[in-house]
Amino acid sequence: MNRLQDKVAFITGAARGQGRAHAVRLAEEGANIIAVDLCANMASVPYDLATEDDLAETARLVDKAGGRIVTRTADVRDLDSLRTAVDAGVAEFGRLDIVVANAGIWSSSPFLDMPEQMYHEMIDVQMHGPYNTCRAALPHIVDGGRGGSVIIISSTAGMRGFPNQVHYNMGKHAVVGLMRTLANEFAPQFIRVNTIHPSSVDTKMIQNDAIWSAFAPGVENPTFDDFGDTFTAMNLLPVPWMEPEAISGAVAWLASNDAKYVTGATIPVDAGYLGKYN
Repeated sequence: MNRLQDKVAFITGAARGQGRAHAVRLAEEGANIIAVDLCANMASVPYDLATEDDLAETARLVDKAGGRIVTRTADVRDLDSLRTAVDAGVAEFGRLDIVVANAGIWSSSPFLDMPEQMYHEMIDVQMHGPYNTCRAALPHIVDGGRGGSVIIISSTAGMRGFPNQVHYNMGKHAVVGLMRTLANEFAPQFIRVNTIHPSSVDTKMIQNDAIWSAFAPGVENPTFDDFGDTFTAMNLLPVPWMEPEAISGAVAWLASNDAKYVTGATIPVDAGYLGKYN
């Protein structure tokens, strides 16, 4: 399908995981991609973040899918670096139609023990990052006069209160408020704004020792298998996690005219997690 032919998408956190999957899927649908990632580790994050080699691999895969791509290292905590990246991409492609505010991190601590650095790094990435992404990108969509789609990747943690990750939950809840405000403010320009709420997705963010321990309490030295069983029990569908491409399907739909009247929505893609006990 070519539902996004010749459109341009700006994607944060695009070097691997969900961000890479979104970039490839939108390219398969005909879009050109402006892709950014920090490509460096952060002190409070208990696993390695993406690298410049990862971002280069995303570029290779987008090219293989038939799309053009501009890549840049940029920090979503830094509005100026995002503006520079978006401006360069728009100069290359001549337009901007789609924003996917995807960049995210995970860490864990009981509330009373949480280090200040851990709290502030999380809030800066998960709350201020999508805000900065929209600030950098929306002027270009407005100037284009063609409408557009802004998609913010939240989480089931944006609708529930998981223990031992208050900072993560706060950030994922906050972007729902951002989305609802922007959906109202930019509707006259036919710019649609929505959030997607995945549960567990098979990326490095959940496949690491720290999160295995956090979600397999009482298990000494938990393994991949221990963690998977715990997550399967949380979902309606009998799976522990979803592939990143499953979330990308929802991203592509929201970016396309198939969803042209969908705005202000919180859309779960969660293997039934949120519905299990409703």
